[in-house]
Amino acid sequence: MPDPRLYESDTYVVLEPNQPEQFLTITELHEKLQAVLAAQEELPAELQQFSSLSEQAKHLLETACEFDLGPGTFIQWYVVRLEK
Repeated sequence: MPDPRLYESDTYVVLEPNQPEQFLTITELHEKLQAVLAAQEELPAELQQFSSLSEQAKHLLETACEFDLGPGTFIQWYVVRLEK
């Protein structure tokens, strides 16, 4: 089981092909995932059980770190701790 301290940060690094890495807050990442999901023609069955984009994005945040958008296209996100 992962150490709960790993999730104390609310900063994520987001990786996409041919894009520089982005550092987003959990709120910004949630909004980005909603936009990505809204642009998809068909969602995996796992996400279709949720009635709203917000719930779908929340499920992805809680259960995954990558979403496949098609051949050679994806979005990945990982929790990071930034030193201050």
